Amino acid sequence: MNDFALNAPLRVLYLSQDPNLIRRQLAGETLTREQAGPLRDDVSTDEITPVHILSHYDDTLGDFAHTGLRCGSNNPIARRALRQAGFAVLVAGRRYGKGSSREHSPTAEKLAGVQLVIAESFERIYRQNADNIGLFTSTDLDLLDRIARGEALTLADLVQGREALAASVLGAGGLLRWGQRYLAGVDSAAGAASHTDTTPPRTAAPCGSEPLLANAGPQTLFEKILSRHRLTAPHTPEQPQPGDGLFVRADWRFIHEYYTGMADTLLRGALGLDFRLQRPEQIVVFEDHTSYVDESPAHVRGGLIANMHAMSRAQRDFAARHGLRMHRTLTDAEVLQDDGSNVAGISHAMVAEHYALPGQVVVGTDSHTPHSGALGCVAFGVGTTDMANAFVTGAVRVTLPECVRVALHGQLPAGVTAKDLMLHLLATPFIRSGSGVGKVFEFAGEGIAHLSTDERATLTNMCAELGGLTGIVAPDAETVRFLKERRGVDFCLEDWMHSDEGAHYAHHMAVDLNTLCPMVARPGDPGQGLALSDLRERVRIDIAYGGSCTAGKREDFDHYHAVLAWGLAQGIKVPEGVQVFLQYGTTAVRDDCTAKGYDKTFAAMGVRILQPSCGACANCGPGSSTEAAQVTVSAINRNFPGRSGPGQVWLASPPTVMASALAGELISFEDLQRRISG
Repeated sequence: MNDFALNAPLRVLYLSQDPNLIRRQLAGETLTREQAGPLRDDVSTDEITPVHILSHYDDTLGDFAHTGLRCGSNNPIARRALRQAGFAVLVAGRRYGKGSSREHSPTAEKLAGVQLVIAESFERIYRQNADNIGLFTSTDLDLLDRIARGEALTLADLVQGREALAASVLGAGGLLRWGQRYLAGVDSAAGAASHTDTTPPRTAAPCGSEPLLANAGPQTLFEKILSRHRLTAPHTPEQPQPGDGLFVRADWRFIHEYYTGMADTLLRGALGLDFRLQRPEQIVVFEDHTSYVDESPAHVRGGLIANMHAMSRAQRDFAARHGLRMHRTLTDAEVLQDDGSNVAGISHAMVAEHYALPGQVVVGTDSHTPHSGALGCVAFGVGTTDMANAFVTGAVRVTLPECVRVALHGQLPAGVTAKDLMLHLLATPFIRSGSGVGKVFEFAGEGIAHLSTDERATLTNMCAELGGLTGIVAPDAETVRFLKERRGVDFCLEDWMHSDEGAHYAHHMAVDLNTLCPMVARPGDPGQGLALSDLRERVRIDIAYGGSCTAGKREDFDHYHAVLAWGLAQGIKVPEGVQVFLQYGTTAVRDDCTAKGYDKTFAAMGVRILQPSCGACANCGPGSSTEAAQVTVSAINRNFPGRSGPGQVWLASPPTVMASALAGELISFEDLQRRISG
């Protein structure tokens, strides 16, 4: 690997915390690392490619690279500015590429002329997406001195320290090229979790049972599941160590409309029009981001409605062409004409409700795919190229992670939820430092038995915010109950479905659930959490939003209803000027609420009810802010700049969101009750 990869001179843009320094570089000034000052940490994919421009998946995408980058209250990079300035290298701080699994972000950077991103650390999905399209990433800050001296960088320089598979993929120019060269027939290789019929498996097949790790003794549940699904492929070790790349066979692969057209375009370009999908009966297509796009302020303002509808049509055409099962969400008007047969909702919530089972591997084009880890399966998000490759080869790329054990003790107090627990974990120094990036979080301890599957799903879902590959809970009696009551599945736990005593963990965390209280996270990052009782300022709100995959489940709606029903009984009305939105995660949640009569309470309190969709959580529907001065309290999973509109978003639990809606300011349900009772 001595061929020159990047030829000098290479122009460098430092993503400084100071917006004026970024503007000066865009205008032509060259800065040194020292002159650039403190660099932006936690640059999110919402900032690299704001959600409202994701309908672009052609060359136009490069015009929008980093248009959402926020430095204080400034967005210093205008449309086409990065592309026109001719930067080949971007430099930033810690945890670059946080958030969504959207491959649009590294793609936009590459289309804008960027060839290399250097950062102190990267989020897992972003970096793997960059590898897959041939965009180089490095944590070697010494490369900056070489660039400053006018040196060219070889491929060996750029993949120094990377594991063998990543280096090989980059050397091939990306995953699709690599896959066509090395993965032909790998789906049926020895060690695969093979199934001879076309029925999706109830559990992982008992083959490939060799220990996953070299010299392994006791194993974690995650390691056991991966060992049962691991595929034999070139440039992957026989007994991998943490950090090594490997391929697994997934029991379920799913995709939604932001990615399907892009994946189809990639596959047509690489394979022609007549490519075939491996195991199409185990692929599920979801339409869950565009139901309310006609009411999305960002899309209306950007003139992108036609693009979004075209994106949805492209997905429907793809699903029809390949005979794939598809779930469509419905708008309010369509619900009135629905015969009740439509089963729909947010993709990863639907997978947990209808498809995933303990012991399986599930991959989807959404960072919150770990939602299904609540059932005791390995579920993780991937980007477009990873999914396109998995469609045609059956092989899913993953870097073997280390595991973190989160021991839960005691029981959550009344009014405190799993969302509060996650905001607590996100604020810990271990997570804030980025130490959880790429890891598996196993939730265990006697406290887990007190949490329902809906609450466990909040924990595993928000492992995306922890920076982890996934989260997992060993299946138990609660899992069996959930599968029987919610899905009619008689599931029998198998002896191997647990972590062994003495299994190795890279880190241990312990939480006394009895000590937790209602939490909030300040606008800008889910990691900026604090106990609501420690909030000293009064925070007035304009919008209260309950919904999303994280907080659109049945038990979340039990909380929303309990608070609003109490308010109705007390004669409390939502203050004038406060808008309240509730959005179901799936049609099953909607139907459950209707059966319980919740809809009458919601209507009496003036709440706008929205059909299942990602909606305001992804800045693509009602409930998003429209002005920078607006303040939202939201039960969604992340509040990166621009994530749910231009306003400020505070994260909170379902009961806190509804209590705040009634009070017109941030407050816990307990404190609101105390205030009213005097």
